[in-house]
Amino acid sequence: MRDELANASKGHNADYVEIRLEESQVTRIVYRGQRLEEIGRTTSLGGNVRALVKGGWGFVSFNNVKGLRDKVELAVKQARLVGKEDTKFSQTEPAVDIVTAETKKDPTTVPLASKKQMLDEYNGIILSTPKIQTSNIGYHDSQRKITFANSEGSYIEQTKVDLSLRLTAIAAEDGQVQQIGLSLGSQGDFSAVESLQEQVREMAQRAVRLLSAPQAKGGEYTVVLDPILAGVFAHEAFGHLSEADHVYENKRLQDIMVLGRRFGGKHLNIVDGAAVPGLRGSYKYDDEGVPGTKTYLIREGVLENRLHSRETAAKMGEMPTGNARALNYRFPPIVRMTNTFIEPGSISFEDMLGDIKEGIYVKDWYGGTTSLEMFTFSAAEAYMIRNGKVAELLRPVVLSGNVFATLGNIDAIGNELAMNQGGGCGKGGQSPLPVSNGSPHIRIRRCLVGGS
Repeated sequence: MRDELANASKGHNADYVEIRLEESQVTRIVYRGQRLEEIGRTTSLGGNVRALVKGGWGFVSFNNVKGLRDKVELAVKQARLVGKEDTKFSQTEPAVDIVTAETKKDPTTVPLASKKQMLDEYNGIILSTPKIQTSNIGYHDSQRKITFANSEGSYIEQTKVDLSLRLTAIAAEDGQVQQIGLSLGSQGDFSAVESLQEQVREMAQRAVRLLSAPQAKGGEYTVVLDPILAGVFAHEAFGHLSEADHVYENKRLQDIMVLGRRFGGKHLNIVDGAAVPGLRGSYKYDDEGVPGTKTYLIREGVLENRLHSRETAAKMGEMPTGNARALNYRFPPIVRMTNTFIEPGSISFEDMLGDIKEGIYVKDWYGGTTSLEMFTFSAAEAYMIRNGKVAELLRPVVLSGNVFATLGNIDAIGNELAMNQGGGCGKGGQSPLPVSNGSPHIRIRRCLVGGS
């Protein structure tokens, strides 16, 4: 295979050529209430070719791997039609490697019937809870073998295993509807979604308790975010602003996201990195064959780096970070996050609450929007903080503000990092891409909270 790909990618009138082949096996199980909407296992084989000529890209995807050289020629022809400038593409050392997946309990070896039996039990627990109206459950696992070769001499075989589970309990009474969700995932360990009966039961009961919870009074509060919501903030509100293609294409962002600019206190460090092992966004090589890295976006409060593909790195005069990723062979790689998190500080949760006379503690999330530096997030749970203690449960609240002002208002970072591996990231029509995000508890002064 290596010789075949090398022969197909060389000898063309192009600045750069790459070929990517992918074999995959995917299992999906979906419930809507008592109804099993989808269950099955699929396999696929396909690939793509990208060619770069005078700054223009050609892209061809296919399901038949025969005639690779013809497919490369078609991609080169496409690139010539759009290429009008000098090519800017960072140089990297060619890599030759075979990377196998490290799994504890490989989900692809668990029988489909066993997966369904487990989810049936979880669904039964949710639906048997008084005042629960319905449920949503989505399970996914996959194994992909990706073979990559380019005209520079790289040849990489990389096997990846991924697993995710999202459960949602929806409660209703007297026209009121509330919901609580639970998201879990792993990079190849089915045990991460086993034996969740007590967690599922507690999730359903919390959804019911929200029906009788009061609303917070809207206004500015000192707010403490749990690791899940703080991780989502790091990913959604700041991480996307650090993707270099966004910055390169937006003059306003270029003026804001200036390397060396201070955005927070010295206790604030935000990292993205595929080289952080064992997480859903981890890998050895990205989809351009560049080694994954650990990149400090903010170090000690100062903007230090952004996330790059080889093209954006060259255009902006910076180093590639190994963040070019594609959802599957039907898409070209674009700049994407991997594992994004706020590094832990030194403050305990109890000390973080200690000097708050009246504030709000928020946990988890189930929605949100961002528009450049402005964000709005819906927290799934909220509690009043009174005299340094977590007090009564509240209806879910909405947090909004300017991300850069909010970063500056983070005045305490907890000492325990927790990662959420149940989500997926969407961008450019490619969703859900496996990622993880996380944080310790963080405290934000003067955060705008929507309520009654």
